[in-house]
Amino acid sequence: MFLWIFFLSINMFQSQLQAQQQQVAISAKLSVHSADNLFDIEGIVTNKTLTYQSEYSYLLFVLKKSSKGNYSKNSQSGEFSLAPEQKKSLATLKINVEKGENCKAYLFIRKDNALVVKDSVSINLRDQEIEETGKEVDESEIGIKGLVVENTKTKPGRDFYDYYYQDYLSSQIKFPFIVRISEKPGRGRSSQISVIVEDRVLYRFMTRPSDEYIQMNAERAFAYTYSYYTKRAFLFLSNKNKKY
Repeated sequence: MFLWIFFLSINMFQSQLQAQQQQVAISAKLSVHSADNLFDIEGIVTNKTLTYQSEYSYLLFVLKKSSKGNYSKNSQSGEFSLAPEQKKSLATLKINVEKGENCKAYLFIRKDNALVVKDSVSINLRDQEIEETGKEVDESEIGIKGLVVENTKTKPGRDFYDYYYQDYLSSQIKFPFIVRISEKPGRGRSSQISVIVEDRVLYRFMTRPSDEYIQMNAERAFAYTYSYYTKRAFLFLSNKNKKY
């Protein structure tokens, strides 16, 4: 009887621990510091648990719209881990904002390619305000097309990105979503490269020390991305026509 209660207590504790781990373990915040028209936009994360958090990735980027309607962008991405209750600065982007310009900053935190937490801010000098847009932000709301974010670590990974981006530019298409190319260590000297769109892995492969093999996979990856783009556009038009 005692052993049964003991094991039941252990199972209950493990279930509670798993439920706690399924909750959002970290928080993300964009901190903005200004001096005249120069803004420092800092991405900060905090571990809200008493356990070590690892294998997270981040994307911090800033989009600025000029008074003439032209866009410019600046981004930084990487991976990070957090000790229990640790607060960490991931990256800081510096941006100059003049009157009449609008600037939006976005911070996305992912684990296993799934979006975990996000934050955003909007800077508008015309109204002399900094607005926190918070949890409602989504990558599809960013308002700029054709962004390909690279997070590679090896020469094959960078070569893959170059081949993929060349195919993208040659197509003269502007995807209405963000394409993320990430790389993780594999066995031996190989690594795993993934092409991710809207939290979906469209293409994934293990690298080899062969330029021809890397180029072939870049072409295939772009073909998969283009197929996703066309199907997405078709569904969008179908849903739009149903409303009328």
